[in-house]
Amino acid sequence: MGDSRRRRFAITLGIVLALFAPRAHANELATSEPARAGGIVVHDALETLDRCHSDADGRLWLALPGGAEFELVTSPADPAIANPGDGAFHPFDASIVRAAVAAVRFPLAAIAADVWILPYPRRAGLESAGGARLVLLAPGVRPLDPERQHSELVHELGHVVQRALAPDGSPVWADYRARRGITDEATYSAAGAHAYRPHEIFAEDFRALFGDAQATYSGTIENPSLAAPAAVPDLARFMLALAGTSPAATGSAASLAASPNPARGPVAFRRVGTAAAPLDLFDAAGRRVRTLEPEVAGGVVRWTWDGRDAAGRAPAPGVVYARVRGEADASTRITLTR
Repeated sequence: MGDSRRRRFAITLGIVLALFAPRAHANELATSEPARAGGIVVHDALETLDRCHSDADGRLWLALPGGAEFELVTSPADPAIANPGDGAFHPFDASIVRAAVAAVRFPLAAIAADVWILPYPRRAGLESAGGARLVLLAPGVRPLDPERQHSELVHELGHVVQRALAPDGSPVWADYRARRGITDEATYSAAGAHAYRPHEIFAEDFRALFGDAQATYSGTIENPSLAAPAAVPDLARFMLALAGTSPAATGSAASLAASPNPARGPVAFRRVGTAAAPLDLFDAAGRRVRTLEPEVAGGVVRWTWDGRDAAGRAPAPGVVYARVRGEADASTRITLTR
């Protein structure tokens, strides 16, 4: 980019003093980008700014290739601004966004989407959002750490994948809702609370199952009343099958084994291979019980659990689910007894 464009961007960002109160994840987009071949294309904040124009009233608009337009909030005195943060906008870093896309453990080759990094928030929706072939990443009011950038990007990609591979009204969408236990329209609907919207649940499942360690750093999903995705039998396989891909094709390592099982004390987890990552343990309600660090020796990865949670307490008898972080198919479950 030329020096004049960079100066224009820096000056414009410098005069904006406030943004929104941030949320964990955002609403969906009703619009989309034009259809094209597969691939995720990331547009940085400078590219996005080049697509903006002002109207006669001085309002700034973002015009996307598909014809959709969004008004951008640029004044700290605007009633839409709730939290000034540190007094500056902090857009997503394009290099971090591209790294997050590359780290997704889901076959994205056939998924087409344009990811636009916004220099300012949209008036119609201050948060990041995803939809059919389109992701808009909204800036923060303070510098965005890599974990938030990874997790938010992968969540929004989940919306893109759902629209492409499990659209509303399709048999696979009905199958997903049944597997997830979210068929009750009185509780789980698009008009409900954010965390109870089926599309948001799918996007969170996608992030938790297929995002890398930074995208899944929290070890939780938005709706704590639901079981962790890794605890739902065959959910990862089902979602991979949407893309016509077997788990083996994603590069997952050998199956995870646990011994003894059932157990009333220490448990040893192992799998063949040298790809090492933390092992997350969850209870039946999806709460993280413990995270175990790996040990690699002789072509085998091992994790040892002393049977206690992070606070040193023995969990109640029942089922505990184990999943290698960032690997959708490397999971198992054990039964704790007394």
